[in-house]
Amino acid sequence: MIRLLLIILLALLIGTGLSLGLQYDLGYIRISLGHYLIETNFWVGLGVIVALIVLTVLTINLIRRLRTSTGLVAGWIARGNERRARRRTTQGLLALAEGNWPRARKLLTSSASHADTPLINYLAAAQASFESGDHEAVDELLRKAFDSTPGSDMAVGITQAQLQLAGNRLEQALATLVRLRKQSPHHPFVLKLLKNTYLRLEDWRELSRLLPELRKRSVLPEAELNDLERQVWHNLLERAAEDCRRQQKQDPEASLEPLTRLWDELPGFLRRDEYTIRDYARLLASLGDEVQTETLLRKVLRNHWSDELINLYGRVKGQKPDEQLLLAEQWLKDRPNNPELLLALGRLSLRNELWGKAREYFETSLRLKRSREALAELSRLNAHMGEEEASVKLLMQGLAKDNGLPELPMPRA
Repeated sequence: MIRLLLIILLALLIGTGLSLGLQYDLGYIRISLGHYLIETNFWVGLGVIVALIVLTVLTINLIRRLRTSTGLVAGWIARGNERRARRRTTQGLLALAEGNWPRARKLLTSSASHADTPLINYLAAAQASFESGDHEAVDELLRKAFDSTPGSDMAVGITQAQLQLAGNRLEQALATLVRLRKQSPHHPFVLKLLKNTYLRLEDWRELSRLLPELRKRSVLPEAELNDLERQVWHNLLERAAEDCRRQQKQDPEASLEPLTRLWDELPGFLRRDEYTIRDYARLLASLGDEVQTETLLRKVLRNHWSDELINLYGRVKGQKPDEQLLLAEQWLKDRPNNPELLLALGRLSLRNELWGKAREYFETSLRLKRSREALAELSRLNAHMGEEEASVKLLMQGLAKDNGLPELPMPRA
């Protein structure tokens, strides 16, 4: 209200001044431009000058407005492009989820340049190209993904490795993952992918070197990691045994150092693992070192009982077979009804040429558990003791049981 009064007052003062000024002749204004001469009344000239000033100010303001409006138009166009890019990106991702690979790739690549996250567009388009079988396009799209977003090397590299693994390009995937691990040595997903790659390549030695890091970073559940570690060292033991066999073909007196040295490298929990001990003992026995096998099994069975290990113990020949039999008979005091121990005792009795005792052990084992091994051992023993009829009868029983034959009438001999 006060401002309005001030404006009105100022207008009245200016009007009063002008009306008073018009009563006096203040002369004229004369302007000479070359051959042209302009003369005008002072007040008219003043009005023209004021009008020129006002026109100049208005022109400047108009130019400024035009510049601003151009920026607004450009912004409006850019926002429209972004909206279309978001819409096409969504459509492309839906097409990818639906398995429409060509449409997904087209929508995602065409909208990448205006998308909020071009990295996502290019990575998804690379996935669509891979599913279409266009591996050259995959590499090109991954390169664009890397160029589109600074600091995206890890994301692009992981996607590349996954696609290489899915395409069974294992050597290329390994090279990619080794490079990524140099950049980020403890990245859990890189370690997991590297584990999968070594596993598919059956590179057990490199996988054994990776296992401590997998355990330290908790990349896998404990049970799964233990199974993997058991698998890795089992295969390494098998390969070491193969090396020993090759050496024995060239030199029958060759040592078993490759296998025994590897056993010393095993983690502690695996050297106490029943299945790993069984595998190692079988390999030792198959390579001819039954004495060391018996020593190992004896130590283990004293502290940790296992039916599988006692079965293997009955198969190997120790340095002193009589002491081996006596030790097993001591174990029988604590386990009088263990069929596997009785089977092993029967075999150890045979090794000590105690035929009657061996038959008793085999028959007792069969009464507790009718196993093929006990049937075969007793049948073989009866045959060598001249009891062919009993031997054949046992063999027929074993065949009928193994093949699931029904009880049917048979002709008399």
